Amino acid sequence: MKRGNTLKLAIAVILVAVVVFFSIQPLTNSETGIPLGLDLRGGVHLVLQAETGKDGAAITNDDMDKARAVIEERVNGLGVSEPYIQTNYDKKRIIIELAGVNDPDEAVKVLQTTAKLTFRDPDGNILMDGSLLKNAQAAVDTSSGRTDYVVQISFTSEGTSKFADITTKYLGQKIGIYMDERKIQDPEVSVPIVDGQGQIQGYSSLEEAAQYAVMFRSGALPVSMSIVEKNQVGALLGADSLNKSLNACVIALIFIFLFMLVLYRLPGLVADFSLVVFSVIVLWVLYGIGTVLTLPGIAGFVLSIGMAVDLNIIVYERIKEELKLGKSLRAAVDAGFSRAFITVFDSNITTIFAALALFLLGSASIQGFAITLIVGIVASLFTAITFTRWVMRWIVGINPRMSKWLFGIKEVK
Repeated sequence: MKRGNTLKLAIAVILVAVVVFFSIQPLTNSETGIPLGLDLRGGVHLVLQAETGKDGAAITNDDMDKARAVIEERVNGLGVSEPYIQTNYDKKRIIIELAGVNDPDEAVKVLQTTAKLTFRDPDGNILMDGSLLKNAQAAVDTSSGRTDYVVQISFTSEGTSKFADITTKYLGQKIGIYMDERKIQDPEVSVPIVDGQGQIQGYSSLEEAAQYAVMFRSGALPVSMSIVEKNQVGALLGADSLNKSLNACVIALIFIFLFMLVLYRLPGLVADFSLVVFSVIVLWVLYGIGTVLTLPGIAGFVLSIGMAVDLNIIVYERIKEELKLGKSLRAAVDAGFSRAFITVFDSNITTIFAALALFLLGSASIQGFAITLIVGIVASLFTAITFTRWVMRWIVGINPRMSKWLFGIKEVK
């Protein structure tokens, strides 16, 4: 029994050490690791306001969707990773955060440039532009006996005549579809399109076809957009924020580790070991779901560390009470975890509800905080109720008669 528990404990320590060692590089890699948000990496925060045209026509949600599609295309052209783009339909605004962009004026210039959709011959010469396109819709075509995702397009009367001439002339050849100077499609003309109705094939899903349909309909920004807010977070300021946040995390962990060791001794050491497992789980989950780490996210992570320690404290106080009643170490550990479970579970469920409310109603930064907090709570429940319990039982199994001083209480003589 003693040998088996010693072996389990040794394997757990080695396994955790190996996992931590091999987690450092993939999680902290600046290119492929957990992406950093605007406040940690530096970049540009823009708020674009849709302006009503001279005709006084109301700006619709469809106008905002088209404007967003064009702006997303522009952002992709900037080569920005993990951009944040949000549409506020009530205020008719589009909020853009571009991490890693150092020149806000250049970003504004690119985003506000009028997009131009063109159809070109195989040599790249412009045949007609997107102003003659009447509509574009995603659809499913089963006429060939298989399921094809397509974009059905239609032209104005002028466009119908012009596109008929083009497709007749370039039958069997490819006609390039360009957004500005970037070719986004290269369909081959299989039959002349003389009725102003056609379709473009080759999409992997209906969602992809719908995205291209929006892009085709968009062409240019459907409404005039003005800049109402432009803030720049310098790369140095972002790096400084990141360093301060990491230092705060390290200091908090040192104080927590010492506090648990001094107050709870052997169980405190187990709690510190469990915190390492907890941290690795949280960081891998955040990496897996693609969370962008921001300052509020780090705050949520630090808060969840404190809550994970709270869980251990509740359990350990129960164990101390059981030991004071004269129970054996094994019985006290089992009773401590069992009796603390309901208290631990209830307190954390209510916190998860609060975090869900923040996620549903909060802004992007608040949502980052809420996601980190929820992941942290679930991970802390797992480590406190399962992993910590296993380790405590293995330790007690090695020596059931070890001194109770190691559990933070005076020996009863």
